Amino acid sequence: MTDTAQYDRDEPEGSSAPGEGRTLDKGNAGGRKALGDPATRGRTTIADGVVEKIAGLAARDVVGVHAMGTGLSRTFGAVRDRVPGGSRSVSRGVKAEVGEVQTALDLDIVVEYGVSIVEVARAVRENVIAAVERMTGLEVVEVNIAVGDVKLPDDDDDDEREQRVQ
Repeated sequence: MTDTAQYDRDEPEGSSAPGEGRTLDKGNAGGRKALGDPATRGRTTIADGVVEKIAGLAARDVVGVHAMGTGLSRTFGAVRDRVPGGSRSVSRGVKAEVGEVQTALDLDIVVEYGVSIVEVARAVRENVIAAVERMTGLEVVEVNIAVGDVKLPDDDDDDEREQRVQ
């Protein structure tokens, strides 16, 4: 025999002649205990803000969504965007409640004039649920959408009248 370890030998332990290798229990090589799947070792927590950012970006990707947030939050956001060093808040208009395995979301959106609000809301729900579940592994139990405003098309006729007056 060689000096390599033998698994599942029928000989009682210690019966090997000197220089013959030793018997090891399968799965307990080197005396270490098997710890199982590495994915189960430890705990992962996901902050509410992380889920809010994912949901905000997913909602903005839907055609027909003009902006996110209520009128007041959009006003403050516009001011913050103009301040040097200020950054655009992707989680504006999104509120998440995150548990250990589930999450619920509330979104405030502004839709473009002329689009079907029902279809936009359906598409936002589908996109948000898919993105959040794929990226976090959390089950999305509900996505509540509040349409707070409609973005009207810019009135080009007003611009032409002003140019005639000047």
